Amino acid sequence: MSKVKKEYDCALVLTIDLIGGKWKLIILWYLISGAKRFGELKKSIPSITQKMLTEQLRELEERAIISRKVYATAPPKVEYAMTDFGTSLIPLINGLCTWTEEYAKENDITLHE
Repeated sequence: MSKVKKEYDCALVLTIDLIGGKWKLIILWYLISGAKRFGELKKSIPSITQKMLTEQLRELEERAIISRKVYATAPPKVEYAMTDFGTSLIPLINGLCTWTEEYAKENDITLHE
C-alpha cells in the first residue's frame, strides 16, 4: 500500500478513493469467485477499455486490495486475485448488491445478471 501521507475529511472519502468510480467494484465482483486473467476480466466487462482495466487493476494492486501473480510461461500468464484484505470487502459488496436488488424491485427496475 502506498505510504504517501494523505488526509481525508471522513472515512467515506477514503472509501471512494480506494474502491470508488465506475469500475473498481465491478472488477472486485468478478474476482470474488477466484483469480482471473486479464482477458477473462476484459471479457466479463466488455464496456471497459483495455487501458482503463489496466489502470484500475494497478490502483487496486497498489492499495493491496488485489494481488497480481506472474507465471514464468511463454507467453507470460498473469492472474489477479483478491488479497486477504480485499476479501474482507466481500460481505460489503454482497450487501450492496442485496440493497440494490431491493431498490430495483421497489422501483420497478429490471436488472440483467
